[in-house]
Amino acid sequence: MPNATTDHVDLWYERDGEGAPVLFVSGTGSDLRQKPGPLDGPLAKRFDLLAYDHRGQGRSSSPDGDWSMVDYAGDAVALLDAVGWARAHVVGVSFGGMVAQELAIRHPERVDRLVLCCTSSGGAGASSYPLQDLQDLPEDERLRTALAIADTRFGRDWQDEHPEDAAALLELAASRTGTINPRQLEARRTHDTYDRLGEIAAPTLVAAGRYDGIAPLANSEALAAGIPDAELRVYDGGHLFLMQDHTAFDDILAFLR
Repeated sequence: MPNATTDHVDLWYERDGEGAPVLFVSGTGSDLRQKPGPLDGPLAKRFDLLAYDHRGQGRSSSPDGDWSMVDYAGDAVALLDAVGWARAHVVGVSFGGMVAQELAIRHPERVDRLVLCCTSSGGAGASSYPLQDLQDLPEDERLRTALAIADTRFGRDWQDEHPEDAAALLELAASRTGTINPRQLEARRTHDTYDRLGEIAAPTLVAAGRYDGIAPLANSEALAAGIPDAELRVYDGGHLFLMQDHTAFDDILAFLR
């Protein structure tokens, strides 16, 4: 059973591929049982790719107490230790990008190159959309709102004008929506690295979707401006631009190589 056990949490992880080590840090509510997952994509074809379920998600354990982004960064370090990696490239997506920021700031010796996708610094650099506001909505309303913010091209007016296309996207969103631990949402809500971005030493690529309403482009621009020598690239998609614009993974692969 691929499980990394620490004093506080059991982390379910999966690993595949050959090459330089890459740690993939997933987004809010992620679960490696959802397919396709990170190990089904192009990274595992070029690198030794390690992905895991966050505490309280998927098949990882749910320790007692409140959780902060510092705890999530500590989980990532514990996983690196468990597999014997002193350093790795780190790819963080959405919530995972927040974890990756904290990891790179607090443990710079563990990060070779850093990729931050569709994410935010919090603070003066702005926060990502407050997903906790969606949790108590009726399912239909929650999914319609989630679609509208995931890609601003698919707002309410578009959904009303294209009911068949909207229904297909809403069905896909429903199939990919899992249970989100509220303590993950709270850690996400209080995330703030803005005043510490200058401490990130790893070469960094910031990747953003032009139509992302969850982590708007301005948030990525603030990230790239705050991280020394960071490179910003913008893609033709929303919060899921990694699936919408094939050039995104091409650029990430080239940057990590």
